[in-house]
Amino acid sequence: MSDRKGARNGYGSAVTLPGDPPGGRRAALVWGVGVAVYFVAVIFRTSLGVAGLDAADRFHVGASALSTFSILQLLVYAGMQIPVGLMVDRLGTKRVLALGVVLFTLGQLGFALSPSYPMALASRALLGCGDAMTFISVLRLGGRWFPARRGPLIAQLAGLIGMAGNLISTVVLSRALHGLGWTTTFVGSSLAGVLVLVLLLVFLKDHPEGYEPAPVRHAGAAYVRRQIAESWREPGTRLGLWVHFTTQFPAMVFLLLWGLPFLVEAQGLSRGTAGELLTLVVLSNMAVGLTFGQIIARHGGARAPLALGTVAATALLWAVTIAYPGDHAPMWLLVTLCLVLGACGPASMIGFDFARPANPPERQGTASGIVNMGGFVASMTTLLAIGVLLDATGDDYRIAFSSVFVLEALGVVQILRLKSRTHRRERERLVASRVEAVHVPV
Repeated sequence: MSDRKGARNGYGSAVTLPGDPPGGRRAALVWGVGVAVYFVAVIFRTSLGVAGLDAADRFHVGASALSTFSILQLLVYAGMQIPVGLMVDRLGTKRVLALGVVLFTLGQLGFALSPSYPMALASRALLGCGDAMTFISVLRLGGRWFPARRGPLIAQLAGLIGMAGNLISTVVLSRALHGLGWTTTFVGSSLAGVLVLVLLLVFLKDHPEGYEPAPVRHAGAAYVRRQIAESWREPGTRLGLWVHFTTQFPAMVFLLLWGLPFLVEAQGLSRGTAGELLTLVVLSNMAVGLTFGQIIARHGGARAPLALGTVAATALLWAVTIAYPGDHAPMWLLVTLCLVLGACGPASMIGFDFARPANPPERQGTASGIVNMGGFVASMTTLLAIGVLLDATGDDYRIAFSSVFVLEALGVVQILRLKSRTHRRERERLVASRVEAVHVPV
């Protein structure tokens, strides 16, 4: 059996040793197939963001009922995170990803053909279930095929490619929706799910040959409880959850549902201009993701400042935009808001960079599932709050959008509370790994 132990670098992630996965062209191909699945899942997930007004007309529903589409989708997604993490740890990436593709493709197809609101709601729930199986699987795949020191950059690249899926929604699907109609657009998009399923079955492997994970005993409910408890016991896991919770949701809420109605109905923009601003959020996300990945790979101490800085900038621009005197905020301010919102996705990925070094390989899926719940719980809560407040206030976006600050404040308190504990544990782990490395036989 090869020696796969590694020392830790200054912020707790493993340094490459001979037993570390080598990466390379083969790894890029296999990982690329997994990321392609995630790319399609994001297209399906965010397709409602450009079809929200059309969905309201098609199913004859108001703001609260419209937000229920996204809330239910995110509720299922968030609720599936820990079960999916356990599934990935136990069954492997390929099986879980394949199941996810089947489910989210059926969900997208069902949404295309639904004649009623309840059936469309059920289809979005099915889509959310399949979508929930993608990102954690892709993170696990990257960890199995690339050296651990590449972890932050690989995770940010996965998020970046996922945002490219969001770009397809805002640019391609929005135009197809108004050119081809509801059914043709959504049925046609579901074919992408069939394509990535074929690629997955043919090319994807859980790990390189010779790098099989050590066998782990699975003892039913006792194993599940142990995996969850041991993951949660690590301060890095909990800090990762709150970083994800606090940073992700403003952009998610804006892109997934309420950005387009806000820009059109509250700011008086045309749908075309509003779509361009949503595209700007996605492009900013992709640029910032590359930058954050490079910074964190070189300077682990930048994780918390980057996350907290993103929260502060987001809160400031959000407040200035909704409080701007007059009927409409100026275009320069809306552009600046969208540029800053683009940092939310990359900042949320920092949560995984706290959880990854805190947990051994056999718990990576479970820990990632716990972290990934954070932002989606926050998004679901805010989507509901905005929808209810819009109905209660006669579409007053200033009041409705103020709900964002409550969750940001809660998240910042938790991040500050857990940050020192996590750093202390990482230092202890670094010292222990150095002592172990000294005693490893040559």
